[in-house]
Amino acid sequence: MEVTIIAETNEEGIHPVTAQMVTAAVSLGASPTVLCPGGVGCDAAASIEGVSSVISVEGDCFTSFDGGAWAASLNSAAGAGLVLAAATPNGREVAARMAASRGIPVLQDATGINDGLTVERPIYSGKAMESVKVDGDCVVTIRPNAFAAAGSGGSASVSTVNHSADVTVTVQEAIAKASARLDVAEADIVISGGRGMGSIDNWSSLEEVADQIGAAVGASRAVVDEWGLSHSIQVGQTGKVVTPTLYIAVGISGAIQHLAGMRSSKYIVAINKDADAPIFGVADYGIVANWEDALPALKDALSSL
Repeated sequence: MEVTIIAETNEEGIHPVTAQMVTAAVSLGASPTVLCPGGVGCDAAASIEGVSSVISVEGDCFTSFDGGAWAASLNSAAGAGLVLAAATPNGREVAARMAASRGIPVLQDATGINDGLTVERPIYSGKAMESVKVDGDCVVTIRPNAFAAAGSGGSASVSTVNHSADVTVTVQEAIAKASARLDVAEADIVISGGRGMGSIDNWSSLEEVADQIGAAVGASRAVVDEWGLSHSIQVGQTGKVVTPTLYIAVGISGAIQHLAGMRSSKYIVAINKDADAPIFGVADYGIVANWEDALPALKDALSSL
């Protein structure tokens, strides 16, 4: 099976989900080709074990993000067969546009791929899993942290293709400064707070625990809307979907919209004073307590390790 991977990049270079997509491709018996938009991260992509070749797709359109222009340029270098992209805002858009221009299916937010190209993905806000058998070419986006990252030590060849497309959208100015904290969609540990924490004045208690365990800080929609927190940390159906190894929910009741964004976490710990809160229905471990009692105890326990 021929597999092409669209590398996900960030300000530091290549995004960790790129190596995770390589694992997905290798599980199908493929030796994938990685396309690097704008030439970002070529050397890092070439060093991923299992990659057969890397193509640096360069052009003026890659100076800012425009989904249509990126898709057109990347399509010129992508082979037939299966195309993998990251299930991120940019990745989803590029994947959909590439699939539309090729006249092939697109499957978004996959958490598993089996031999014979059966794609597993959550549906109905994460309440059910869907298995889709695909015959022929298709484009699939992979949820970050759904696969283990492939190792380093590869030595794939790197070539360059120059192809730019007309840009219809450009970024004139970035208003918000990026947070120095981990992105909730990428982190292996996420600790999120909800309305049960009382007020924004108590938010630092959550951040202190996050700093101790190297976790990203997330939030429910309620506190993002009411307390003025950044939408970038919102977890849920209208925020970010996360798949960490450990998800800690503090003062979050567990509305279905929030569960849709975190129920695929490997382990879920819930802290809530309401023993009947829906969050306990998906939690692996539940603590019925006020956050004022639970977080200091957790912080002290972590300090003694």
